[in-house]
Amino acid sequence: QVQLVESGGGLVQSGGSLRLSCAASGTVIRLSPMGWYRQAPGKQRELVASITSDDTVTYADSVKGRFTISRGYVQNTLYLQMNALKREDTAVYYCAGNRLSADYWGQGTQVIVSS
Repeated sequence: QVQLVESGGGLVQSGGSLRLSCAASGTVIRLSPMGWYRQAPGKQRELVASITSDDTVTYADSVKGRFTISRGYVQNTLYLQMNALKREDTAVYYCAGNRLSADYWGQGTQVIVSS
């Protein structure tokens, strides 16, 4: 019954920035860990960044130093600040959260980085 909705995607030029947001719809319990995944055309879905209940964060090597994941003040909200975007970052980005070993996913938001 948990629904996650992403927003903030769009078209940007290389070197630009975007901030993705994720929010849960309805009344839900705390999801942890939460994370951002992405799936580029022709590639498998991969973990971009995750954050645990104690704020331990993990980043994919490809985005370290450029992306920052954070929790929002409101429970089960999540952000991904993306800086210095590259063409290789083009993908559909998905928000995900876990509760009692069950994973919940958003519908995805498209990020396109052009040269």
